[in-house]
Amino acid sequence: MRDVFRESLLIHAGRADFVFLTGDLGFMALEPLRDALGPRFVNAGVAEQNMVAVAAGLAKSGMRAWAYSIAPFIYARPFEQIRNDVCLHDLPVVLVGNGGGYGYGVMGGTHHALGDYGALLTLPNLRVFIPAFDEDVPPVVTRLFDESHPAYLRLGLSEKPEKFVPPAYAPWRCVSRGDGPCLLAVGPLVGSILQAVLRLEARCRPRVWVLSELPFPAPPPEFLADVRESDCLMVVEEHAAAGSVGAMLALYLLSNAQSPRRFLHRPALGYVTGRYGSQKFHRRECGLDPEAVLAELALTSC
Repeated sequence: MRDVFRESLLIHAGRADFVFLTGDLGFMALEPLRDALGPRFVNAGVAEQNMVAVAAGLAKSGMRAWAYSIAPFIYARPFEQIRNDVCLHDLPVVLVGNGGGYGYGVMGGTHHALGDYGALLTLPNLRVFIPAFDEDVPPVVTRLFDESHPAYLRLGLSEKPEKFVPPAYAPWRCVSRGDGPCLLAVGPLVGSILQAVLRLEARCRPRVWVLSELPFPAPPPEFLADVRESDCLMVVEEHAAAGSVGAMLALYLLSNAQSPRRFLHRPALGYVTGRYGSQKFHRRECGLDPEAVLAELALTSC
């Protein structure tokens, strides 16, 4: 998604109030944006706390400040500055984390973001955006230029199945219909699951939904109707269980007496064997791969 993100920003490069800060990252990718923005493109160096504080100051002065880094370096390292300088002052700074979840694979735990949106949603005024497909990035970027509050944009690898045309971007979307159980995926993880789901017969194909914005006040009526009709809901996400969408949704359903008979949650489990590997390796360890997801839903025989 990074290349699509860059191209989406280039459309807005003519805005005099647009300033982009990077924590010494984006080489061989962000150069066109650097050239278009000139002095409004700032390499802050390996100094993420300072970068976020500077972004807050720029936003306070009326600029539209975007701060970019690898996901754990944009949310965890400068967390105090995000809380004190950005969120407590409700400033429209956009924090962009590339490679959410296990996106940076073999680089290990220091480069993984398994608790990013859960941690950031404890802060006031901040919203989280998790595009699922490349096509989602341009409308999200356009919206973020008009946001008047802090935002976190979590980018990953689009894994859209070949020839699949996703519905127009929305916070909640149904991306596959069927007569089977209801499955909710968060962000780009849905792509790999869709590749397996679309091969199933309609009679046992799950109703697949994707969620791309947090926090949510309430799920849409269509999603709740699918949960009621199937009486089964599985939530899959590349994020730890604490602060997860699964936890948020379970609380909502319980509080509103809408819990299905069967509720399943597949979060990131950290490092099951104590080894590091690719993003797909970690997903398999956590049961987030398509085969494990369909097996838990008892759909492997369809």
